[in-house]
Amino acid sequence: MNLSLACCFVQVHDPELALTFYRDALGLDVRSDVAREGLRWITVGAASQPDVEIVLTNYTHGSPADGDTLAALLAKGALNGIHFHTDDLDATFEKVRAWGAEIVEEPNEQPWGARDCAVRDPSGNLLRIDQSRVG
Repeated sequence: MNLSLACCFVQVHDPELALTFYRDALGLDVRSDVAREGLRWITVGAASQPDVEIVLTNYTHGSPADGDTLAALLAKGALNGIHFHTDDLDATFEKVRAWGAEIVEEPNEQPWGARDCAVRDPSGNLLRIDQSRVG
């Protein structure tokens, strides 16, 4: 059996702002952008990983109360985000900082051996970015 990741979902409160961040600050390619009745489904991904997509969406399943709960968690930054690898952590960090992302942790060596940083996207999702290891 061969199992591989196809896509992951990131809940956002403002799809246009999220699109700008993931496209312009992180440099991801936009693969699709579908809007319908106030909801939006945007897929982005790295050129180096054409089979993996990140879905940015303001769509939620469930009742209006579920949507309100999710929006409150999103506003607090309580939802998990994404972990990225880069070949140049310092340049990536400076690009994201210049864009105006909220900085959670500047690049540094972690006890587990990685050198990484942490930022929040415009919706408050935590993103960790580490320096790719060679070998």
